[in-house]
Amino acid sequence: MNVRTVTLVLALAGLGAACTNLERSRDLGNPKVPAETLAAQVCSNCHGLDGNALSPNFPRLAGMPEAYLEKQLKAFKGHNRLDPAGFEYMWGLSRHLTDEQIAGLAAYYAKQQAVSPGVAGNHALVAEGRSIFEKGLPEKNIPPCGSCHGTSGQGNGDFPRLAFQHEDYLLKQLNVFQRTDERPEGAVMKTIAHGLAQSDMKAVAAFLQEFPAP
Repeated sequence: MNVRTVTLVLALAGLGAACTNLERSRDLGNPKVPAETLAAQVCSNCHGLDGNALSPNFPRLAGMPEAYLEKQLKAFKGHNRLDPAGFEYMWGLSRHLTDEQIAGLAAYYAKQQAVSPGVAGNHALVAEGRSIFEKGLPEKNIPPCGSCHGTSGQGNGDFPRLAFQHEDYLLKQLNVFQRTDERPEGAVMKTIAHGLAQSDMKAVAAFLQEFPAP
């Protein structure tokens, strides 16, 4: 084997290694890394490979509307979401994502199958939450949750999927909307959450975790 042949073989081997590395890359600063690779190699650490996060500290992304996911990723990238549990992780992680990668991540999680994280356990609380979800609280001028988020809690456009979300995570976000301005795009939810008692929020969150309730 002559020098030219050896050089060619080494060059081809290098190209092969580069492709393999790219397909397994965790480099959030590389615009060439495919969105599904980032989902598997980076996002899965918190959100699970299929978007059904096991820890209630992190939202379950499986089955979320693409438009909602894309909007939230861009909000993190632009530092427009200020809730601590979000920006502490997502500002840095989203900083170098391209629009193509953001769109790809949104499409990836939107096509995943959402599954229940488990039964909340308090049947009376869940029944109360179901009533709020389906009927709202007319005496407080609070509409049914399903009117924006879908009658099956599946989400709709800019409105997130709520069905099968962690109870603790939902409660945390409702408190963010009620007590702070950390999610400025959520003006509608701030108004709605302001009229909810803590008991109301706990009930609807418990219901949504095991949606649909038996």
